[in-house]
Amino acid sequence: MSDGVLDHDHDHDGDHDHDHRHMVHRHRDVTGGTARATVFGVSDGLVSNVALILGVAAAASDRADVLVAGVAGLLAGAASMAAGEYVSMRAQSELVERELEIERRSLERQPGAEVRELAAIYRQRGLDDDQATEMAEAVMLDPEVALEVHAREELGVDPAETGNPVAAAASSFVAFAVGALIPLLPWFVAEGGGATIASAVLGFVAAAVVGVVLASFTERSAVRTALRQTTWAVAACAVTWLIGSWLGGVV
Repeated sequence: MSDGVLDHDHDHDGDHDHDHRHMVHRHRDVTGGTARATVFGVSDGLVSNVALILGVAAAASDRADVLVAGVAGLLAGAASMAAGEYVSMRAQSELVERELEIERRSLERQPGAEVRELAAIYRQRGLDDDQATEMAEAVMLDPEVALEVHAREELGVDPAETGNPVAAAASSFVAFAVGALIPLLPWFVAEGGGATIASAVLGFVAAAVVGVVLASFTERSAVRTALRQTTWAVAACAVTWLIGSWLGGVV
């Protein structure tokens, strides 16, 4: 029996490899939420906490105050990002599941209407009446294939790829925390103007690195993307620095 299983697995792997060999090119997975949550988590954590740290440092450069504010910003921001990511992805997943269930029931109860609906879609794609009807009827022979095709054509979703809310929330929490920790590091060993400058430098360098990494995914200009990231970081820090300096003078 084990030999049979091994042979079956080998054949399946061979078919999988055969399919990949005939692909013109490969695409990255851009439908899942985990990668998106990680990229934006790091960026948000970095920008928000470096701005917070510099704002607090401008108001009162006491090391303890900055550390408390920075750690609080890290934990609150990471928890908020994770909760928001989980809730939004869970809601999206439940919405997709609901629509899939409606489509599944329709395929069972109204197969003829679903064939005509799919054939109409194929005709809009350029097939003639006979070809469109033939393809639609072929799809309906397998209920699972029919559900997948109808979901793709009508809803624009893949039933097997609705996203993982828990994974997205966890990666969002960790990514935000990592980004928020970077500008806080100097305050664990220093204080005053030196720590403030070090936070600003680390924050801007990390923002540029995030931009370069993001550009590698999108295949856009690394310089332009890094400049965009650092520009937003500088703007956020400038605003909080000015507000912190004003509050430090009046409070």
